[in-house]
Amino acid sequence: MIDSDSQRQWHCLPLTEATARLNSSEDGLSTTEAARRLASYGTNALPVPQLPGFWRLFLRQFVSPLIYVLLAATVVSLGVGELIDAIFIGLVLLLNALIGALQEYHAQRSAEALRNLLVSQTRVLRDGEIVELATGQLVPGDLVLLSSGDRVPADLRLLEARGLEVDESFLTGESLPVNKDSQAICEPDTPVAERCNQCFAGSLVTAGRARGLVVGTGLNTEMGRLSLSLESADLVRPPLFQRIERFSKRLTVALLITVALLAMIELARGTPVLVIFMTAVALAVSAIPEGLPMALTIVLSVSMRRMVKRHVIVRKLVAVESLGSCTVIAADKTGTLTLNQLVAREVAFFDGRGFHVTGGGTEPIGDCLPLEGEVQPGDAERLARLSRVAALCNEAELRQLEGGQWHGSGDAVDQALLVLAHKNHQAPGQLLDRYPLQAQIHYEPALGFAATLHRDDGRQLVCVKGALEKLLPMCSHMAGADGDIPLDRKLALARMQELAGRGARVLAMAEGSWHNRHSFAADNLENLCLLGLVAMFDPLRDSAPDAIAQCRVAGINVCMLTGDHPHTALSIARELDLAGKGETAVTGMQLADAEARGGQAVDALTGGTRVYARVSPEQKLTIVRSLQRQGEFVAVTGDGVNDAPALKAAHVGVAMGRRGTDVAKESADLLLTDDNFASVVSGVEEGRIAYQNIRKTVFFLVSTGAAEIVLFLLASAFALPLPLTPVQLLWLNLVTNSLQSIGLALEPGEGDEMQKPPRSPRESLFNPSMVRRVVVSGVVMGGLSFFCFSWLLRQGWEIETARNSVLLLMVLFENVQVFNSRSESRSIFRQPLFNNPVLLLGTLAAQAIHILAMYSPLMQSVLGVSPVSLAHWGALLSVALLQLATMQLLLLFSKRRDHENSMKE
Repeated sequence: MIDSDSQRQWHCLPLTEATARLNSSEDGLSTTEAARRLASYGTNALPVPQLPGFWRLFLRQFVSPLIYVLLAATVVSLGVGELIDAIFIGLVLLLNALIGALQEYHAQRSAEALRNLLVSQTRVLRDGEIVELATGQLVPGDLVLLSSGDRVPADLRLLEARGLEVDESFLTGESLPVNKDSQAICEPDTPVAERCNQCFAGSLVTAGRARGLVVGTGLNTEMGRLSLSLESADLVRPPLFQRIERFSKRLTVALLITVALLAMIELARGTPVLVIFMTAVALAVSAIPEGLPMALTIVLSVSMRRMVKRHVIVRKLVAVESLGSCTVIAADKTGTLTLNQLVAREVAFFDGRGFHVTGGGTEPIGDCLPLEGEVQPGDAERLARLSRVAALCNEAELRQLEGGQWHGSGDAVDQALLVLAHKNHQAPGQLLDRYPLQAQIHYEPALGFAATLHRDDGRQLVCVKGALEKLLPMCSHMAGADGDIPLDRKLALARMQELAGRGARVLAMAEGSWHNRHSFAADNLENLCLLGLVAMFDPLRDSAPDAIAQCRVAGINVCMLTGDHPHTALSIARELDLAGKGETAVTGMQLADAEARGGQAVDALTGGTRVYARVSPEQKLTIVRSLQRQGEFVAVTGDGVNDAPALKAAHVGVAMGRRGTDVAKESADLLLTDDNFASVVSGVEEGRIAYQNIRKTVFFLVSTGAAEIVLFLLASAFALPLPLTPVQLLWLNLVTNSLQSIGLALEPGEGDEMQKPPRSPRESLFNPSMVRRVVVSGVVMGGLSFFCFSWLLRQGWEIETARNSVLLLMVLFENVQVFNSRSESRSIFRQPLFNNPVLLLGTLAAQAIHILAMYSPLMQSVLGVSPVSLAHWGALLSVALLQLATMQLLLLFSKRRDHENSMKE
């Protein structure tokens, strides 16, 4: 029986006792025991805050100043005996609340689905083997493996720690990373911030590696006890929403002033106070785009779901629209532009000899064939020594499953080296038995190499792998065909450059004996023998060249960032058509020199560069800031803990969902579920579509509201009766208009999104083009409606009959205007009619509902409408189609003017 861990002071216990108390072992838990504990302890997760139910969301829709006005209008109508008006307004309010509640309810379910897609993974020892599990499956007694960039998945008692530093600022307030010591035993009253032998759920590993025993999960963690919740982060309104809300408020103030003036004019003319009040309410409802926030939510939610289908998960809603604005994409090479499936293809020695390696993937099936002639005894010995280093200085795992298939885990470079070792009959397990591991220097990007120390009978064997430039200072001699010879640096560099020029990722191998009295550390490695080079190739993703070509057409510059040698980087860049024959790569050393001279020197270096080689993750931030200073809107991809500053500083941060660290994922706005550059480009396209749909919806709602204001202003100016009753206005804007605006939010792309240059990030939503179209639309629709109303009155029609025609005309105007809103630059006759069935059905439904109301006795009395003849309906449709003709003429005029301006330039 396991004691409850909720009160256990694990920091006071020795390692053996802590492991014994949880009935764990060096091999971790068995799968059966883990399943039993999971049923007993529950999942390793904090309770998700209970989401409000549908009815609570429904009631929330009535919390709005605009709704308060409508409720007041309902009460006034009841007070003066206008029962029909009161019932109608109440029904409209219920319908509006129902639509809003359904949308919020759907958005919540989408958020839940998104949360399920963002399940974190952690490495755990189960049944003696390293497996990757969802963090929610962890139980007390599990053995967890941590490395730099990981988020700690549960409360742990450290069993082993190597250079481990952890950021616990979220828990303790300590801004600096904390050094951890697994061997320490703390006093019982040691505060959480000083428990150096523990790691706590939610903290971030900033450096080093560790193995820890899970001692607390879910609510039994320190995070659980503090009831921390990440949900509150989503409460911040996106900038796009804030801009729209500011616009709506300004528009509201302007329209309220207009409505107040109309009310005073009508009051002076003797119009009944109740009619004035109800008309003012209805006009305010019609002019204020109250459906805009809901439409925006629909647009962005639809884009989120579309992006998920294209392997992009949106963590921040506004990133949907922001990605479409990027002018530069700074992309990782490995795994993003390539498959991240490194295969060792060649082993090269420095006398020109070497081996070609056959086979591929993670299956160690293949041979090492000599590049020239027969295998020489000296070559076989060199290959064996190099393969031994490849197997011993390695942190990956390669094992054969029951079905005969091979499974690899760990770094792609290490996996490729294990496959190479197996092909040369150097099994890592047997080698480690022969050469037990004594110490290790783990690979870090800033270090550029890794090293291990092994016991070898009467001596200590050093194995080192890494970039040739890093290993050369450590070496004094090199392996030759007849034995070790003095090191020839120029020869080694020339051989490496020849391999890199063919697009290979080149790794050097070295070994030696350890005689240093100092500790086994990076600065103390010397007198090693350089064994040879391993040339590894990472194939390009099939979709990468086409994706980069799309970016070029779309006016987006793509920069490739890699830690590889400049020759390798340029070879890959030329395959991708990112660099020509005469172009060079900017190296991390050049960037560092430019930084020392100041920002202008950096900008001069990055201004015309598309290939960066041997750059550290930290230098990504330098590149991003430089591009931003030059006016670029930058999207950057990253996967490591050191990429987090660049991801945060970029306008849009894109993290790798598969191989990315938790730190990178949480710093990013978007996640790629397939780590594929083509998915970034797909996201750009969806972002541009989202922005277009936002503009389309805004234009439709604002232009139809402007038409009604123009109609009433003209009627008041010419001393005519009110052209529409308050109830008719409410019907027009809250029923027929809403049905069609939803369809615009679901518009597919026009097909040319990636053939246009990026829009300026500083461009206002209401740019001159939008303002011009709104003004022309409002004047035409409002003016024609007024002309129709006044002409009918002059022909002797009764006011109610004239209003019936004007109301039908306005509905027809909406039907026409929604199709005018489908594109800002393309004629309505070039838009496929059936590629948005929701819009088509919504338009037909709006017209059908109104016609049904004209024939319904109940709605006839509520709206004051009546049936019209088919000829009359056709005549009104002809008038409405004048709006279509007007917008087509405006489009032609705008295109001609833009062409003339471009000719002048």
